[in-house]
Parts: sequence; structure tokens; C-alpha cells
Amino acid sequence: MSGSAWFELVVSGLITGGVYALVALGLNLQYGLMRILNIAHGEFLMVGAFLTWAAHSALGLSPLLMVPVSFAVLMATGIAVHRLTFRRLAATSPNVDVFEARGLMVAFGLMFLVQNFAQLVWGADLRGYDYLTDPVQVAGSQFAANKLLLLGLSLAFSVVLIVSLRMTLLGKGVRALMQSPTGAQLVGIDTRRLHPLMFGVGLGLSGVAGCLLSMTYTITPSMGEPYTVTALIVITLGGFGSMGGALAGGLALGVIEAVGMHFTNPSLKSLLSYAVFIGVLLWKPNGLFARR
Repeated sequence: MSGSAWFELVVSGLITGGVYALVALGLNLQYGLMRILNIAHGEFLMVGAFLTWAAHSALGLSPLLMVPVSFAVLMATGIAVHRLTFRRLAATSPNVDVFEARGLMVAFGLMFLVQNFAQLVWGADLRGYDYLTDPVQVAGSQFAANKLLLLGLSLAFSVVLIVSLRMTLLGKGVRALMQSPTGAQLVGIDTRRLHPLMFGVGLGLSGVAGCLLSMTYTITPSMGEPYTVTALIVITLGGFGSMGGALAGGLALGVIEAVGMHFTNPSLKSLLSYAVFIGVLLWKPNGLFARR
């Protein structure tokens, strides 16, 4: 393979990996902070995609305008979902293990509820629209402008979240809760306010990912579940609770899939992902990028 072919292959993997990272960051924030393994996470990505498609098709709104709108709508939805379901579970569960198990069952219910609601409202057909499909030359290779935009915005949102968690007072409170929930509460960090807010931020990032995906690919009500599974693989790669690890793991998985599919067969994409997943679990169960 020539250098330009390798470059095109790697960038294609990074485009996919950027979305993986964005979805995984939101899920990792929820699990690392609150021990909520929200397997309905991808369904809210699908909602963000359909909101963008509907606004563009019916109202002619720019998908770029829908990026902050999708974030705000899904964040508000996340806050409401947490207060209606997971807050009560946390209050009535005798320990963290029971809460995780109950939370997983609630997330299963949410997954089917949201997916069937989307089918009822928008139907089961493939949906899509054309947006910034013109090719752009980058280092001798051609990429669709919407895919480059997807990569740029995915990385931007991911970096903003990671930097916010490291530099802001709110972010330091979140990190403190991830490291020692009891100790953080003893120094006055209010989990009753922080938990629903961060759950909402996680769903907001999922909505942004869906908005970006709708610019480049066709969408269906069943599109969310595979992204949830992939996010779990990415979190395993990067280490549960590690935000930087989720970003690195998402980008790495995207490149691994792109290179692997090029030299094998595109139908083996899932096989490649699960092989990496199992290999990391056996070799480094704490994740490739987790700190000791």
C-alpha cells in the first residue's frame, strides 16, 4: 500500500473512532460517577439523529444548528430520566451492587421504550439527507466534507469534556466522586445535584453523536444498540472511569476496525471488535490506558 492509501485508511478509522469516543465518554461518565451501566445510551444517540433529520427535513434547519439543540434537549431528558428513575433506585438500594443490578434492568426497559417510541413516531424506514457531501482534498486524499466535520466536532466535544473535568471546580468535584464517593461527600460535594447533571451531560453527548452521524449516514430506530455495545468495548479498552482512556480507546478501535476490514472483509467488523475486547480483558482487564 502507498503512503496516501495508509493515510486515507487511518483517517477513515479516526472518523469512525471519533464517534465511538464521544459515545463512550458519555457512558463512561455515567458509569464511572454513578455506577449506572446505561445500556439504553445508544437509543438516545438515535433520538438525537432523528431530531436533526426531522428539523432539517421539515423546517430546513442546518444540522450544525442542531448540534447545541440536540445536546440541550438530550441533557434535559437525561436529568429528567435520572430524577424519575435512578435517583429513587439509589435511595432504595441497600448497596452499590444491588443498585447496579437494578439500574441495569431499568436501562433495559428504557432501551425498548425509547426504541419503540421512535418507531411509532418516525417509522422503521431508513432516513437520511444530503449535507456537505462535496469531496475535500487532504494530503492527496479525498474525504467527504461532512465526515471531516464529524471528526472535528467529535474531537472538539471530547477534548472540552476532558479539559473541563480536569480544570474546572465542577470537574474536580466529579473526579473526586469517581475516586472516593464517601470522601467527596464528606467534604461537601452535593451528589443530589451533581448526579442528575452529569447523567444529563452524558446523554447530551450521545445526542450530539447522533446529530453528527445523521449528517453522514442513513439512520433507523435500531441504530443505537450497536453503538452502546461499541462504547462498552471502548470503555474496556480505555479503563472504566478514565476519560482520556475512552478518547484514546475510541480512536484506536476505529483505526483497528478500518485497517482490519481493509485486509480481511468488511463483514468481519464485529468479529474484529469483539476479538480486541476479549484480548484486552484477558491481557489487561483494567484497560490499556488505566492508571495504576
